[in-house]
Amino acid sequence: MTARRSCPPAPGPLEGYATQFDPLLASVAQRRGFRDYLQGLLLPRDRNKTLTGLAGAEPITGAQHREVQRLQWFLSESAWDHEVVNDRRVRRLCEDPATAPNDRGVLVLDDTGDRKDGTATAHVARQYLGSVGKVDNGIVAVTSLWADARVYWPVHAVPYTPASRLPGGERDPGFRTKPQLAVELVQAAREAGIEFQAVVADCFYGDNPGFTNALVAAKVPFVLALKPRRGTWAPAEQAHTPVEAAGELGWRSPNRPGQWRRIQRCFRDGHSETWWAADAQLGGWGPERRLRLVVASTDPARLPGHSSWYLLTNLPRPAGRRAQQADLAEVVRLYGLRNWVEQGYKQVKGELGWADFQVRSDRAIRRHWTLVCCAFSFCWQTFLAEHPDRPAPADPQAVPTAARGAQATGHPGGTGRRSVVAEGVASGAGVADPLERAGALLAVVVTSAAAPAAATAA
Repeated sequence: MTARRSCPPAPGPLEGYATQFDPLLASVAQRRGFRDYLQGLLLPRDRNKTLTGLAGAEPITGAQHREVQRLQWFLSESAWDHEVVNDRRVRRLCEDPATAPNDRGVLVLDDTGDRKDGTATAHVARQYLGSVGKVDNGIVAVTSLWADARVYWPVHAVPYTPASRLPGGERDPGFRTKPQLAVELVQAAREAGIEFQAVVADCFYGDNPGFTNALVAAKVPFVLALKPRRGTWAPAEQAHTPVEAAGELGWRSPNRPGQWRRIQRCFRDGHSETWWAADAQLGGWGPERRLRLVVASTDPARLPGHSSWYLLTNLPRPAGRRAQQADLAEVVRLYGLRNWVEQGYKQVKGELGWADFQVRSDRAIRRHWTLVCCAFSFCWQTFLAEHPDRPAPADPQAVPTAARGAQATGHPGGTGRRSVVAEGVASGAGVADPLERAGALLAVVVTSAAAPAAATAA
């Protein structure tokens, strides 16, 4: 049997990571393309990480350069399976003790949208984009992310195809709503053997009965946010919204809290906050029902919008009073882990070029996202391999009261400092943030000439 031809090695620790995927890449060109693409994503650059940017060529005039065309072929035409590559990435994360899922973590479901011009690119249409907070022309991906108090990483990502892009519209056999795609991602995570204590998601998913019913039917535990003023059927004299239900919990003062229970939340920068939480009754939801409504707030008297949560969960309520208080704290902790998805979006978008692709086909877009996730996972695994004894914080939320779409930056009301992947944001925290880390982890990449210089290199 003829031995495999070797390809030029990637610089530093990236070669060891890339070697894990070599059995999935049949040719030297594929293995080289995989290394060069990851290398380009990881290098800090002042411009978008398009194919010309990854190859270090001029944005327009360099589009036909040999190295740019080689990456274009690898991304769009070469015969490799991005799903198999992603499965290998996830399996390696599960096998590594530093990143392996455990029953204290959560599976975070969310969607992310980015502006894209025209209609020729797959899945692009006028639709709501969370990143800009309005309807605009763009592409949306539904994603799952595993997180605990120490580490977080993307699991799967699938594009959402608006009904307007399908021949049969919403009745087209291929149409899937975002909640339907999210249910499929939960199933994919379970099939991959990923442990989690609960699925968590924001109110877009919590307010969708089809989504919650599907999780109940599949016996998947969850903690999902609800809109504070979303109406629910109930007798006229009873509460009709989560806010009204919270108002019936009997709060008068910290010394006369009614049904509220004091809980303490500790954050990764060392500070702690006193919150209050309680089981509320609303319609068919209640402490002894199949579905519970848990309300948490820093101020039960005023229920400030930026620091009050209304959470729907199917986790059973324990019998004892002290156990109930611990259970409320656990429900709040689980939902607090959802904020990691905002930090993850910031990193994969701002530093690794999630939305920088300039390809049009569905396959090329999915491949680009897979490679971005590989680059993200490489940073985590390399960082944790070098810092195996970093202590885990008790509660990782950077912005515990952040609204949907806010960016976690290390502390409430953060500095807005640009963040990257795989550097400790707070002392001893072991979270991903690569501005300084990219320089240390990938200095050898920079000094080793990441890609062959184009004749018209910028």
